Amino acid sequence: MDMPPDTTHVLSSQRDFLGYGQSPPDVRWPGGADLAVSFVLNVEEGAEFSLSAGDPYNEDTHEVRHRIEQAPDLCMESHFEYGARAGYWRIMRAFEEAGIPITLNVCARGLLATPWVAHHAVARKDELCCHGFRWESHAGMNVDQERQLIADCVNTFVSVAGVRPVGWHTKSSASVHTRRLLVEHGGFLYDSDAYNDDLPYYVRVNDRPHLILPYGFDTNDMRFFVNHDFVMGQHFCDYTMDAARALLREGTSAPRMLTIGLHTRIIGRPGRIQGLRSLIEALAQCNVWFARREDIARHWLTHSPAQCAAA
Repeated sequence: MDMPPDTTHVLSSQRDFLGYGQSPPDVRWPGGADLAVSFVLNVEEGAEFSLSAGDPYNEDTHEVRHRIEQAPDLCMESHFEYGARAGYWRIMRAFEEAGIPITLNVCARGLLATPWVAHHAVARKDELCCHGFRWESHAGMNVDQERQLIADCVNTFVSVAGVRPVGWHTKSSASVHTRRLLVEHGGFLYDSDAYNDDLPYYVRVNDRPHLILPYGFDTNDMRFFVNHDFVMGQHFCDYTMDAARALLREGTSAPRMLTIGLHTRIIGRPGRIQGLRSLIEALAQCNVWFARREDIARHWLTHSPAQCAAA
């Protein structure tokens, strides 16, 4: 398969609007599943901006937006603490009862604040994917600063969890250098800094193929916060199941992947958790493969037409 051009310094004229087009690769999921389902639980507590942590300002977004500029925002800090104290365990009980493996997108600074999350994930054999060091965009970041940040993230994961991340997902926008720096650092199977497809795909970085596992913002519990598109837990379940049914229909003839984004402080609330439980129950009745993103990446690297197993 011909590789697309290097996207390290992408210009608008170089963007790939075609993708696979009408010719998706002939890749089948394990067990003959029609759809790979990737649950991603974002663990960001302790990584949000906070004057108490020495950051230049306080985070201003939770279920409501407000800004306290001159002092630590104890209200916002308490909102984020809920995800670690209560939401995480409520969500994990649902996955443990269903026997479903997941990927945790964990900010390195959040890992330092909640090391028990790392220990629990490793014990469960869940994947720990790096969500940056702090809950921040990398767009416009200095190259040397970003290179050091990536190294610090990996070192933090190894120190706290005893494992290094093989996946990366920047909060908000990556920089034009992020992908090149990940490949330069080595050890990463994939990144999820894209939202443009329902399938993994390759880009060429530093003259070698690099795997992308696109993420999704629509089948994501963040929509309880953003414009309050979801209000009841069932809204989240219904919308995500509509997406799953469409992809399952397409998946009979071509591979499809569904990413479901979760946050401990959002879906972990008691008024929303039933939406997740209902979704898990509904998906379990379908021909799907519940997989960590690492497993999807390894399967794609082995079975895709590019045959990039060396990645």
